[in-house]
Amino acid sequence: MPRPILALLCAATLTGCASVDPDTRPRHEAMQMAQVRDGTVVAVRKVRLDGSQTGLGATVGSVAGGVAGGSVGGRRDSVVFATLGAVLGGVLGHAIERGAGQEEALELIIQLRNGERVAIVQRQGDEKFRLGDPVMIITSGRSARVTRALPPVPESAATPASGAASGPRP
Repeated sequence: MPRPILALLCAATLTGCASVDPDTRPRHEAMQMAQVRDGTVVAVRKVRLDGSQTGLGATVGSVAGGVAGGSVGGRRDSVVFATLGAVLGGVLGHAIERGAGQEEALELIIQLRNGERVAIVQRQGDEKFRLGDPVMIITSGRSARVTRALPPVPESAATPASGAASGPRP
């Protein structure tokens, strides 16, 4: 197989491997305020996220299949085999791209404090969620993620220490 085609096949296979990890934040979220809502997990279900479908897998598969099919048979047969190879390569390349990007995720149903229920699907990170877990939904723009709720801050920690500078005194 020619080297450029092999390189394209490798690139198509690896394209679907990129994913968004809930434990890793994109750089553009730094120094941005997000809304936090408290809730309780009322349902957890494992789901599978579909792989990306950029069309690159089908394109590379079609080219590779067409080249491979074109090298089979005589002059008249090579056109037929090239066409069949291109079609089969495209179907196979699409399936590989789609399958390579699939990953396990969770669908979390959360009851908010106001009684409203929301559903969020996110990739499984380091945190494990169970029914009844207190959680926070962190929303920024159109994206949201779920994380365990922080324990309440004791009142003694929330007030400044007696010797600490806390601003002007009357």
